[in-house]
Amino acid sequence: MSDGCTNDTFPISRQKAVVFMTIVSVGGNMGVHHIGVDEAGRGPSIGPLVVCALSIPRGDRVILTDLGVDDSKNLTKTRRESIHSEIIAISESRDWEIGLIHCDAESIDLWMESGTLNSLEVRAFADAIAKVTEGSLEFNLFLDACDVDAERFGRNVSSTLGGLGGDCRVFSKHRMDSEDVVTGAASIIAKVNRDWAMEKLSRELGIDLGSGYPSDPKSKIAVEDLCRGDPPPECLRRKWKNVERAWVAHHQKSIPSRVNGTPSGVQSALDEWN
Repeated sequence: MSDGCTNDTFPISRQKAVVFMTIVSVGGNMGVHHIGVDEAGRGPSIGPLVVCALSIPRGDRVILTDLGVDDSKNLTKTRRESIHSEIIAISESRDWEIGLIHCDAESIDLWMESGTLNSLEVRAFADAIAKVTEGSLEFNLFLDACDVDAERFGRNVSSTLGGLGGDCRVFSKHRMDSEDVVTGAASIIAKVNRDWAMEKLSRELGIDLGSGYPSDPKSKIAVEDLCRGDPPPECLRRKWKNVERAWVAHHQKSIPSRVNGTPSGVQSALDEWN
């Protein structure tokens, strides 16, 4: 990934679930790990995309259930942060691994000069998984699919991962975070870390950025204010149409590209997956 994408390590529903099998002969048995992977910040026009992979022994799933883990969107901010703190504390005393990938706005724009948001998320999911699979001999992956075609997303992540040196089953499904407790926990970690990143950016810029989504009234005001200056702030995703419109309204010219400062092409603000 580019320099702005950083690595930080600290029974499924019937609808479009898919299993891919990669078998490698290995000795010993350290137990099956379940790895849930989800993202926060796909749709916003401000701030980073955060992907989290959480790996736990299969027998520890009940711990997450007892904590009240759910899809992060179903929890209040206070509850998300409380569960996040408990997960971090437990992970330090048990065989849990957390892999975080932060892709800032610059990295997203540069990737989308020749790629797509879907392909970026495939790469980010694979990178997060790679952070937590070292030494694991058998694991199941539960992916909250970011592609409209859940099966294709699972195949692409599996292909990007290549051989991980262990037995692996991949389950790829839309809304996996609301059906699988490990993926739900990963969604909480990703959401909390993105919220913290947005709060930090708000403090640094001296403006309330809101959630960063184009539909957020606070974010709408923030985009207008941020587009008044030249050059545009690094936290803006220049490939988003609402950013381009605001920039053109203030400067009567296309927003500079991340590549050599030339005018950029524009990607539609995508559906608000979070």
